[in-house]
Amino acid sequence: MKFRLVAVAPLCALVCPHPALAQQAAETGIAAPVIVTATRVELKDTEAPYASEVHRREDIERSGASNLVDYLARHSSVQVLPNFGNRFAPSLNMRGYGLADGYQNVVVTVDGRRLNNVDMVPQLLGAVSLADVDRIEITKGSGSVMYGDGATAGTIQIHTRPRDGGSVELYGGSHGGRGGVLSAGLVRERFSISASAERSADDGAADKDASGHRDASQADLWRVSGSAKPVDELRLRLDAGEARIDSRYMGPLTLAQFKDDPAQNNGSLYTHQKFNTRDWGVGADYDLDARWRISVDHRDEARMSEFVQSSWVSDYRYLTDEFSLQYRGDQFSVTGGAQRFDGVRKGMSDDTSKRNTALFVQAQYVFEQLTLSAGARGERVRYQYRPDSGTRLDATERLASWDLGLNYRVDDALSVFGNYNSGYQAPDIDRFFSFDWWTGTTSFNGFIEPARARTLTVGLNHVTAANRLKLSLFHVRLKNEIFLEPFSYANTNIDRSHKYGLELQDSWQITPAVSGHVNYSWTRSIIDRDDAGGGAYDGKELPGVPRHSLVLGLAVDVVEGGSLYLSHTWRSKAWAADDFDNDNAQKQRAYQSTDLTYRHRIGKGVELYGAVSNLFEHENGVWVGDDRIYPVSFERTWKLGARFSF
Repeated sequence: MKFRLVAVAPLCALVCPHPALAQQAAETGIAAPVIVTATRVELKDTEAPYASEVHRREDIERSGASNLVDYLARHSSVQVLPNFGNRFAPSLNMRGYGLADGYQNVVVTVDGRRLNNVDMVPQLLGAVSLADVDRIEITKGSGSVMYGDGATAGTIQIHTRPRDGGSVELYGGSHGGRGGVLSAGLVRERFSISASAERSADDGAADKDASGHRDASQADLWRVSGSAKPVDELRLRLDAGEARIDSRYMGPLTLAQFKDDPAQNNGSLYTHQKFNTRDWGVGADYDLDARWRISVDHRDEARMSEFVQSSWVSDYRYLTDEFSLQYRGDQFSVTGGAQRFDGVRKGMSDDTSKRNTALFVQAQYVFEQLTLSAGARGERVRYQYRPDSGTRLDATERLASWDLGLNYRVDDALSVFGNYNSGYQAPDIDRFFSFDWWTGTTSFNGFIEPARARTLTVGLNHVTAANRLKLSLFHVRLKNEIFLEPFSYANTNIDRSHKYGLELQDSWQITPAVSGHVNYSWTRSIIDRDDAGGGAYDGKELPGVPRHSLVLGLAVDVVEGGSLYLSHTWRSKAWAADDFDNDNAQKQRAYQSTDLTYRHRIGKGVELYGAVSNLFEHENGVWVGDDRIYPVSFERTWKLGARFSF
């Protein structure tokens, strides 16, 4: 394991503590309160009865990341890597659920809108403009009451920001990387309106394929949002957006090819895929009095995925409704309501749907030093398969979840918390139904059941003027963890499995001009029993789960208006994504990337920046199996940009 230069930062922080930094720390945000809202009630993260990881706008700005996928991959505890080469809809691994299927165990939302799909397509994170993001709140081991189906590992809640004023940002970089962001907005006492548009493109880092194309991509995104308060008791909101993505991505290489040149073409055409998404939503909050509030929301989203070479097109329509009633007292608060999700995928010759209907209640009581929380959810999941001709299929699952939590504040600096959560994952439509390629018929998958997880998390928070520490330990017991069996290609369950680990976040104010950051996790994920594998997987580690994950950062105010940020991301080696029996000759290689960003403000309205990623040119890849390696971030890249605000 090589830490290189950036490892010096946290070591300096440990041996060179600086007292009396309260004022400077408050200015840089080390000791400033961090707010979390996963239970619909605003709390300081140090007082929350669950584990959280929050990334604020200032963290995003200093990172130099080009997009949301890049930021999460290099600066968060979540393992994010391209899904079979597709970097716009990447694989996600949080708390040891693995790269292959972990994305279905995390609910990702943008201002409450779910990005999770009804099938085996990961969340389209590339459709979210990083320029719009105000805060990323990662809730670990909790969230099943408010978010339901799929929140077994936790949730990633992305909150966008209202604009007040305008800005233009232009950037360019290696491999023809180029783009621009235009945004404007107005915030007044009774209303606000914001709009943004972004175009990004690159010419690709890989060699040309037989058709003369590289792994190039282009993404066009826009979003508008607004809110109004016609009277003090009523708040109305509206938002709409669209994303158009055109991408080519590499296929797998053999180990010999990867070692020789990870940029080479394997002899086949690059996969050419297009994504289009359009969504809009309306909502309202009405305060019945100072304590009672009614909220209603409706969202409508259309998605399209096209594999251009095969002309395979899938159209999706997602409708979401929510009604909630909230009581907010001085000590006691409770939120209850109903949620409905109607998701349909229209294929070439059939419609397949997954419809979720749920009731939930989440309560919290705050004593002087103690916060207690409890919640429960009941959910019905209905599956339907409607072919243009042939037999129609219909089935229903009924599921339930609950959550218990506490937080005890020992003193002004130290708090301890515990959370016990029961969550579930209902099979998606690709897993619930089984297609027979020989007969061309679809039937129920008799080898799949909903997955259930019980997660215990305990931890502590310790915050001083110059240091913010968060530590948590977790243990997960699972029944029927869902996975794709790599030999038979059957979607089925792992009968019994468990996961456990440690998570550490720490930030230091080393001097008034220098701060250090660490985000570390140690995770074990074990298959206890799998009858479908005939015992071959019993006692093995779940593949695609690195035991160690580390993000180190050093922020330095170099001169007035100029700041430097140096970071290093390292994830240890693991079993290849399909290596469930842990006997492949080739393992997932450790991921490493050292990144450097410099930003300089000129007056109030101009900011220039430059960023270098993978400074030491570590050749990274995703190992699916022996001689099936998808190259990723295998060379040094750079970007220069300017932002003009008015």
